[in-house]
Amino acid sequence: MFTETRGNDGKNPKKVQFSYAILNPSASFGGLYAPRDLPKIDENFIIKIAKKSYKELTLEILKLFDIDIDEDILKEALNLYDGFDDKNNPVPLVKVKSDLFVNELYHGPTRAFKDMALQPFGYILSHLAKKRNEKYLILAATSGDTGPATLNAFENKENIKVVCLYPDGGTSDVQRLQMVTSEGENLKVVGIRGNFDDAQNALKSLLASNSFKESLKKQNINLSAANSVNFGRIIFQIVYHISSYIELIRQNELKIGEKFYITIPSGNFGNALGAYYAKKMGLPIEKILIASNINNILTDLLTTGVYDISKRELLQSTSPAMDILISSNVERVLFDKFGSTRCKELMNDLLDKKFYKLNKNELDTLRENFDAVYSDDEFALETIAKFAKDGYVLDPHTATCIKAYETIKQKNIPCVICSTAEWTKFAPTMWNALQNDKKKYSDKEALEKFSESLHVKIPNSINSLFEKKILHHDVVEKSQIEKTIADFLKG
Repeated sequence: MFTETRGNDGKNPKKVQFSYAILNPSASFGGLYAPRDLPKIDENFIIKIAKKSYKELTLEILKLFDIDIDEDILKEALNLYDGFDDKNNPVPLVKVKSDLFVNELYHGPTRAFKDMALQPFGYILSHLAKKRNEKYLILAATSGDTGPATLNAFENKENIKVVCLYPDGGTSDVQRLQMVTSEGENLKVVGIRGNFDDAQNALKSLLASNSFKESLKKQNINLSAANSVNFGRIIFQIVYHISSYIELIRQNELKIGEKFYITIPSGNFGNALGAYYAKKMGLPIEKILIASNINNILTDLLTTGVYDISKRELLQSTSPAMDILISSNVERVLFDKFGSTRCKELMNDLLDKKFYKLNKNELDTLRENFDAVYSDDEFALETIAKFAKDGYVLDPHTATCIKAYETIKQKNIPCVICSTAEWTKFAPTMWNALQNDKKKYSDKEALEKFSESLHVKIPNSINSLFEKKILHHDVVEKSQIEKTIADFLKG
């Protein structure tokens, strides 16, 4: 069962099942849904799943949550992993140093970790809509990867329409092309004049807007979301952290019960939340190391207890998917640690004052699970070049994890870093790193040069983007978003 992070307003149920939470992700007082209790995994469970395939492992973990979705539907949803690069191993764990391993989460159709959750999640949500004979508008706000993955997952699904908001100029060209060339008739892509936080705030505002929901109801349309504010995303993100531990055991790098680090390049904190839940369930994670870029709001929070955006501006970096100042999923950790009353207080302070501060005991409690560091673009570029010359390609987001590995990993135990996107989505930055220059390269030119230089393949799904027709041209002011959505729904 699931409950609300900011308490109950008397209008929503006090506890809900999984299907309700994913169809109605906005909870009382603008909060989120989170599990009331987490299932436990122990050594016997690890032994049980150690020889299972990724799909079988995922199914076993979903069963622990006792979610109200038929097992046959779950199996059909998980069969979408068969469309990844290697259906027998959709999430390879690659050893790059004696104690450093990369959990490659980007082998799905849009070449980013969002596919790991959105492929099965999209299938399940679409099934629920069809089963209930209900129509849904799915909103997504993206800093680069959620958008393409959402559009791919819901393309031409019955009873579903999708509107995807992205910051104009705030994504890579490949990410933008993945969105604006989307062909499904049920899809709408809208660029906004602003940054990702603006897009995400617009999404949250619409999810919480009674007038917007009423206007949809008149058209017999319900409202949901594909961002990680929706727990349907998070539940699948728990799985691949557990899978990485199973792989360490299979590769004889760990024995059952021994600890390891997980390092995550984090923007909206969904990946980190998945690791936190896995740790709380019993996965022997020593600590979750959070790597940020120059928008180091998470480093401030996890080292000082202060979350202050009152005088900060969002900075553009070489890791654009992490260019975020309002990390939504931190809220679920605050709720889990301190309860709904304190969580609501902190979230209200962030909304009203653009600032909140944890007390010393709260910060100490948070640091039992997390540590954090940030790196600048120069470090990321140098790291990309260094690893590429040693034979392994890291994208600009994954490169930030190396700062955490090198500076805040304290124990001589294995460290798994989450590689969240393939290099092809950020080719100009990759080529700048290799050339040690700051020239402007087009994505196509940089893709070809980088591929030829390192003899790495460009997937056809990326190469073909440059020949596709752009179908979504809208770029609007924030104030025009609701009208643009309304016009789309009218057809």
